[in-house]
Amino acid sequence: MSQNLDSIISVLESKMRKHEFYDLEKKERIKSLIESSNKTNNLKAQYRITNAIFEEYQFYSFNQALEYIEKNIQIGEKLNDKLLLDEAKLKMGLLLVNTGRFKESIDALSEIDRNLLPESLISDYFIAHKEGYSGLAYNTAVNSNKLIYSELYTAYQDSLYARLKPNSEEALRLKEKEFRDSRNLDMAFKINSQRLEKVKIGSRLFSLITFERSLLYELNNESTKQKEYLILSAMSDIQASVKDNASMGTLAKILFTEGDIDRAYQYINFSYNDAEFYNSRLRLVDIANNMPLITKAYELKTAKQKQKLEYSLVFISVLAAFLLIAIYMVYKQVKKVSEAKDKLKIANNQLLVFNKKLNTSNEELKNLYLELSEVDKIKEHYIGNFLNLYSEYITKLDVYRKLVSKYVNANQMNALLKLSKSKRLIDEELEIFNNNFDSSFLHIYPNFLSEVNKLLKPDHQIELTDIKQLNTELRILALIKLGIDNSSRIAKILRYSVNTIYNYRAAINKSAIDKTNFEKMIKSI
Repeated sequence: MSQNLDSIISVLESKMRKHEFYDLEKKERIKSLIESSNKTNNLKAQYRITNAIFEEYQFYSFNQALEYIEKNIQIGEKLNDKLLLDEAKLKMGLLLVNTGRFKESIDALSEIDRNLLPESLISDYFIAHKEGYSGLAYNTAVNSNKLIYSELYTAYQDSLYARLKPNSEEALRLKEKEFRDSRNLDMAFKINSQRLEKVKIGSRLFSLITFERSLLYELNNESTKQKEYLILSAMSDIQASVKDNASMGTLAKILFTEGDIDRAYQYINFSYNDAEFYNSRLRLVDIANNMPLITKAYELKTAKQKQKLEYSLVFISVLAAFLLIAIYMVYKQVKKVSEAKDKLKIANNQLLVFNKKLNTSNEELKNLYLELSEVDKIKEHYIGNFLNLYSEYITKLDVYRKLVSKYVNANQMNALLKLSKSKRLIDEELEIFNNNFDSSFLHIYPNFLSEVNKLLKPDHQIELTDIKQLNTELRILALIKLGIDNSSRIAKILRYSVNTIYNYRAAINKSAIDKTNFEKMIKSI
């Protein structure tokens, strides 16, 4: 294919993929017209709108087009308007003849009285008869009938030609056909170009003129140009949602003869779907003559490709097996070399590790010695504190005992009662206990405050006026750190109520970054 042909085929296939979009636009136009028709009770207005709906359906859906032209015939009869009635019947005749229903078309046209037709409809009357008898002459198998139909065709064509304006579309089309039939292709091309200048792509007339130009190129043995104009015609049909088309099917046949089976199959199916949607007898018959050949060729090609693929898969599988064996053999050799290198490397690494272990062992011995020394000091310190504290408590108990004995001997019961009720002694002892606890705990965990603050939100940091003395929150956390996490035990040790301890713990937890794991993290400090 030429580069230009490749380019327009690409555009055609793009439009084929978008055909539903163009169809949707047509459906929206039809829907709008139907809504307008439903809004009016004026029969003449309904006739005009129904005629517009018919024109939308004319080359889109035969059944719908026939339905709406029959509605207009009924409206013409209701209005008793001969002009509207004859106009609708002429359009029905042309619709029937365009879809290969030639006899039905002639029957419909026979109901029209030629002598009573206005001038505006005479040309359409001749066109409908000309096309009807042309179709009958072409399709009949009886020679005598063929002769009669051909004579009638010629008579109507001559009558039509005599009354047409020289440069009208129908006159130019007839002239082009005459030149084409007589093989005067130069004049036929000239007239076709003249017609083509007046239309734009996306209309049925453009599709028709470009299709007829492809016929001229076929007669002139210019295959590339023939395909180019068939493609342009098919593109215009898709864009205009023309389902009664011939270009796509003709293009499929040409591509099939050229060996482009894939595109031929794709295009003939597209053409068949259009013909089936439109309900066109002519197109379906024409496609039915070619579709089985194309489909069979496509299936045969697909089967061959499948067989080739199967052979290729078998061949690839065998190669893959050999490749795997080769890889395995190479892998074994590489593994042996690698193992030898690894053994040498391991031996070197073991020497290095051994040296490092010696150095590490020396360092660990030094650290262990220092730690043991530190532990011994701590033990000595806290054993001394414990013994001292215990001795002080024995002394205080003895003093308290003597004082009680003194008051009893002196019969000073009121003084003794006052002494037993006083909390001063307990408060003093509690303060001493707290100071000793704070001092001992901070000696073991000097960074406890900073570590706790890391677990709290920035706006809930704990600050101490005396860094050597803990507050109540920190004492609770210190006891939790030491493994005393039961609120009752903490309350007994710190001499608070259980409820107070619970409230403190809840407040601290609320201030924590991670509330769920806060106390676990305290224990790990």
